Amino acid sequence: MTMVMGICRSFHDRALARFFHCFPCLSDPARRSSWGLKVTLVMLHLIFVGILFVFDGDLIETTKKEPCYVFDVMRAVNETNVICQKSSMASKQPASSQNGSLNVVIEGSQSGRNFQGSNPSSWTKLVMDMYPPGTSIRSCTCSYCNVEQPPRAKHCHDCDKCVLQFDHHCLWLGSCVGQDNHCKFWWYICEETALCLWTGILYIMYLKANISRAWWKDAIMILLLIALSIVIIFLLLLLLFHSYLVLTNQTTYELVRCRRIPYLRRIPERVYPFSKGICRNLYNFCCVRSSIYSLEPLPSSQELEEKARPYTCLDILACRCC
Repeated sequence: MTMVMGICRSFHDRALARFFHCFPCLSDPARRSSWGLKVTLVMLHLIFVGILFVFDGDLIETTKKEPCYVFDVMRAVNETNVICQKSSMASKQPASSQNGSLNVVIEGSQSGRNFQGSNPSSWTKLVMDMYPPGTSIRSCTCSYCNVEQPPRAKHCHDCDKCVLQFDHHCLWLGSCVGQDNHCKFWWYICEETALCLWTGILYIMYLKANISRAWWKDAIMILLLIALSIVIIFLLLLLLFHSYLVLTNQTTYELVRCRRIPYLRRIPERVYPFSKGICRNLYNFCCVRSSIYSLEPLPSSQELEEKARPYTCLDILACRCC
């Protein structure tokens, strides 16, 4: 028995010696305990997150937020109309809002109302009321989906769907950025920018403390820092650009292709037709419930003249910009 224990002990000692020969950084007990703590912390995070993903099967689908599609809103509106018409015919009375209500908020002074079951209207009439009188239905019908597009909607060729308040198709996320997920996209850019800035600060602190120890390590760190700096500049510009879009209630597609969008050609330069003031733009962007479909009609001529009027000191005191 003693011989067996001695053989096992010698085999264990040889295995440890070989391991420490391959990984000399772990031969020091203090460094070994430090590395053990780091590995333990990483494993704890992986175990906690892994258990969460195992028990919550819908976690990935709930975090992967998609934008609002025109077809979904159109189908919901038409289904609500059918329910309301059947209810009113059965009771021979106007249908109440309890019979299939749908939260479609149409903003603006032209038709500022909530579309609910008590006021049945077809999708075509609903969309055409948001355009100026005399607009042809062919000009606002998508040639791919064959649905009437409300203002600010666009067909995405990558998703093969019409998106409400289309901004752009993000290759990193694999989906469009539009109504319902533009806010999450902004926070995603903000978090990535903060993470890259923090990583860049750590790189700089390392180079300041270890600049003359090993030249090849310094060269690698400097090259990585240069690449990281380019990424930080790109992310900062992207964050500032989308912050400007949020404050003025615009989208990337509207800003870049404003002269190719028929209903925006008549808008003067530096006039934001869908802006409701900085404060309300921020509130609608950050605080509006995602279960509400928001449709924005085109502003009238009087509203455009008011928006184009230059600011005065009285306007600033009266918080006209808000």
